[in-house]
Amino acid sequence: MAGGWTRDGAVQDQIDDTVADAVAAARARTPQGHSAEFCDDCGEAIPERRRQALPGVRTCIVCQAERDSEVRHSLINRRGSKDSQLR
Repeated sequence: MAGGWTRDGAVQDQIDDTVADAVAAARARTPQGHSAEFCDDCGEAIPERRRQALPGVRTCIVCQAERDSEVRHSLINRRGSKDSQLR
């Protein structure tokens, strides 16, 4: 049940949109194409099993973990409460 000016089901629509945005962002970051033999960041060899598991991979596990820790999540606030808008 939605409240205020929203229709029934609006909260679920907001949740679905947030999940869809996160999935689209993750797919956009997924490597594609030919894998590199050596990491683009540090120059270390990328293991064959990693290259087979992730076609198009360009970084070693250590460098990719550093990149992943720097990824900022969407700052879009889809919640409708006034308190969430004030943060």
